[in-house]
Amino acid sequence: MSPNRAVSRVGTPHDDAEQQDGSGLGLSGPLIPNVFDERTVRAMAELADVDVAIIGTGFGGLYALHKMRDELGLTVQSFEEAGGVGGTWFWNTYPGARSDTEVNAYCYLSDKNLFEEWKWSERYPKQKEILSYLNHCTDRWNLRPNIKFNTRVVKTTFNESTSRWELETDTGEKFTAQFLIEGVGLLSSTNYPDFPGQSSFRGQIYHTARWPKEEVDLRGKRIGVIGTGSSGTQVITELAPQAEHLYVFQRTPQFCVPANHGPLDPEKMKGIIEDFDSYRHSVLSSITSFGFDESPVPAMSVSPEEREAVFEEAWRQGNGFRFMFAAFSDIGVDPEANKAATDFLKKKMAQTIKDPVTLEKLTPKDYWAKRPLCNDGYFESFNRDNVSLVDVKEHPIVEFTEKGIRTDNAEYELDVIVLATGFDAVSGMYLKIDQSGLGGTTLQKKWEDRPHATYGMMAADFPNMFMIYGPMGPFTNQPPVHEWQVDWMADVIQHVRANNLATVEPSRELEENWMVSCDDIAYQTLFMKVDSWINGSNVVGKPVTNYFYMGGMGAYNELVTTSQKAGYPGFNFK
Repeated sequence: MSPNRAVSRVGTPHDDAEQQDGSGLGLSGPLIPNVFDERTVRAMAELADVDVAIIGTGFGGLYALHKMRDELGLTVQSFEEAGGVGGTWFWNTYPGARSDTEVNAYCYLSDKNLFEEWKWSERYPKQKEILSYLNHCTDRWNLRPNIKFNTRVVKTTFNESTSRWELETDTGEKFTAQFLIEGVGLLSSTNYPDFPGQSSFRGQIYHTARWPKEEVDLRGKRIGVIGTGSSGTQVITELAPQAEHLYVFQRTPQFCVPANHGPLDPEKMKGIIEDFDSYRHSVLSSITSFGFDESPVPAMSVSPEEREAVFEEAWRQGNGFRFMFAAFSDIGVDPEANKAATDFLKKKMAQTIKDPVTLEKLTPKDYWAKRPLCNDGYFESFNRDNVSLVDVKEHPIVEFTEKGIRTDNAEYELDVIVLATGFDAVSGMYLKIDQSGLGGTTLQKKWEDRPHATYGMMAADFPNMFMIYGPMGPFTNQPPVHEWQVDWMADVIQHVRANNLATVEPSRELEENWMVSCDDIAYQTLFMKVDSWINGSNVVGKPVTNYFYMGGMGAYNELVTTSQKAGYPGFNFK
């Protein structure tokens, strides 16, 4: 197969009204029902062999398509369940949706010209602007001809006799590929709860991660929001001024740092462009890859007065990630440092929230060791007369009723219920696909007790299958790390093809050693002591365990690059 042969098929939207009688197919006489319908005929015609199959068109999937097709010259077919590119940013259109990472690091950093030509309007752009950026990149690289939209991959099987992956889609199409890259997303598998009586509610129910594409007018409505994570705090802040009354059903209180939204600093962006290579290197050699200087100073190594001044400056600058990682070096690992930070945050909450009962309910009791939230106006929302906080740990939700939500002590009449219940993070989307590797090993069985993976990018028994930001990868900002990982995958693929090999996979020994290394680091942090999606405790029945390498991107970069330069020790090539 020529490495330069192009695959240029544009996806066709689902058509649930397709005719089933053979009309329009040029066939005479009745057909056996559901045997040779249009979808089946199209599926047989569409069987195709490519070098690389890619699932997903978020930041990682789009860059992988560009890298594999345009830089390696491979034939590539991408699959996207949605009707457009963007991944999470295609679906998350809820009111208030925006990045909570400063955009100078929440973008592609592999192309200086792209970085310079796209002009962001805000420090934390809204969903529409991020989606516009990803569409711009898609068109800039002319990626659409290689993407099948409205197409979900439902099954992947490694054929040991051909050393190729076989893919099946929900449209009945089948493909084979030597390499499979899954960019299915860290936060993309919707955690959709099923409350008793949910179907009886006569109003509207929306999930933040699957918000309707059409305009939803919530002005003057009685709204209940379940969940106070990143999406929940954003939607609560946005809806509070619109609602007739807003009820916030809170399970777990959250710390929240101001975002201090505003335009980008042009001088800062100019400085990045002038020394772009150094900036990109600094992002990929830092701990968190958020594009700011991380503190090397332990919190308790300075005087209380200096510590207070540092916290005040971090609060003024805004951003939860910056506060956690740029103020001091050990807030996420040292209980005393963490307490110093939370004491400061609690003081700020007490200065903002007027009602002492509400303040008590909104104040976290655990360590600050979750995704650090930032939002302008979240706590201020609870000072409004039309906003009520419902503590569902104290008074659990019993059921949905025709009129709204009933807890064990009250019923709340609602027009709209918003489920801000987040995601089955990290592993959830991979496990929604029926995936089989060597000897018929399924990913579902392999990950039954917990996800087992190497470098967050490959798994033993699944040759030539790559994961962008998969389990046991670095705990960092994502887009620049997506690029870095795809570049590593490209080097591995080039190594396989240049040496006339068929497959590559990590050995089980390497994988288990990596798992031990990840766990050794993670259990030294406070993130494993607090329930959150980071350790899987937000989803009923999911293994509660470590899902990340928490040693920092710089250390991860060095470890994986050293292995690469040494010829990939611990990887099996055939």
